[in-house]
Amino acid sequence: MQVLITIVSLGVFCLLAEIFNLRKLLVPITVIGLLAVLGISLNLWSIDSSIDTNYLNMMATTKFSSAFSSLFIVLTIFILLLSDDFYKDIPTKFSDFIAIKIFLLAGAVAMVSFTNLAMFFLGIEILSISLYILAASRRLDIKSNEAGMKYFLMGSFASGIILFGICLVYGATGYFNLEEIYALSQGIGLPTWFPIGVTLIVIGMLFKIAAAPFHFWAPDVYEGSPALTTAIMSTLAKVVAMATLYKLLSGMTVALGYKVELLIVIISILSMTIGNIMALRQKNVKRMLAFSGISHAGFMLMALLTLSTAASTLLYYTTAYALAGIAAFAVIIMVTKNKENENIENFNGLGKTNPLMAAVLTASLLSMAGIPIFSGFFAKFMLFSDTVKAGFLIVVIAGVINSIISVGYYFKLILAMYTKESNEEKVSIPFAYTIVAIVAIVLNIVIGIYPSLLTDLLV
Repeated sequence: MQVLITIVSLGVFCLLAEIFNLRKLLVPITVIGLLAVLGISLNLWSIDSSIDTNYLNMMATTKFSSAFSSLFIVLTIFILLLSDDFYKDIPTKFSDFIAIKIFLLAGAVAMVSFTNLAMFFLGIEILSISLYILAASRRLDIKSNEAGMKYFLMGSFASGIILFGICLVYGATGYFNLEEIYALSQGIGLPTWFPIGVTLIVIGMLFKIAAAPFHFWAPDVYEGSPALTTAIMSTLAKVVAMATLYKLLSGMTVALGYKVELLIVIISILSMTIGNIMALRQKNVKRMLAFSGISHAGFMLMALLTLSTAASTLLYYTTAYALAGIAAFAVIIMVTKNKENENIENFNGLGKTNPLMAAVLTASLLSMAGIPIFSGFFAKFMLFSDTVKAGFLIVVIAGVINSIISVGYYFKLILAMYTKESNEEKVSIPFAYTIVAIVAIVLNIVIGIYPSLLTDLLV
């Protein structure tokens, strides 16, 4: 709870900073504040959650929550560093956008730290409302308006489904508390609407992570939203939703039934296949990465097939994916900043006009494709190993085939950077973009070379 209170206080400070005209100092102060919050999160790592009895019935500090909260804070720091230049044309709204991102982080932390379904729902709504606002933040851009409306409608339906599921779970057990629900799920006396309630919660969360067949909103929303908002949706929001889905299922049920596992297998294969095949046809980079994200959601769902043991693998995969995504979007935002669209031809000749940024984007795409020495390869390898041990060889075969397919559209962008000529001169790159891109991809490579830095955290 200390982490959440500190983050919310930082968000309130961002709103008050506008009164005192502290816009120029806002990002540095906020980043320093988030580094302090990261220190608090890491400090709480070794503390027994039962010490904090005042909040134990709503939130608890565990290795799982601390690890993912720390990841969310690091991703938010990267996003804030990109925000300074991204919003420089609208200085009067700057503090509002920074505050919204901080409150979004508060929702994310609540979603992985909850012990009560009421706190879970509060967290998901705080995060969702922040994203609705950011998606529609360009008032004069019809694509942004469309993206915000589509995301709001689809997100509202998903939240309604989740809330209905929570009501059914409460009706079946009489509790919102995860420990009580988990204890009762081990018995045989729960009514039929308990599994129905859990199913509805899972369906709602599948909307949030954009897994097939609940993915249809993602390409349009990703394409229409401002590029920085798309970066948040593609990395932070997806990772939060996946970690929360894992926590929900592992916290409410002892083990998944055969029918549920079969359903996860089908959704996983569908997500990977639809995402990769549709990505091959895209010319818009943001739309391509939207379908890529759908494919990666399919890979992440494999972790649910080894529910009791895959927490560390899921942490590793989501970290590798998010770092590659942040590095890629730092380059994409920089390249498409003053362009009418984000089509692949905008990247023609980037290898000559800006070799460093081209190298970072190439490394990010190779990591997403699962090429060694990047952490994306080891993340998929660990996930495949766990899934084979669990007896789901068919999913791994589908995963390997889809990884090969994904190389096709990632290399489409790489070839454009290195084999085609650019008509534009070299442009100056904001220092923050360079730092974020380089640091994110270096961290991606480091955890690829030393996977134990993350995999041992939740053991």
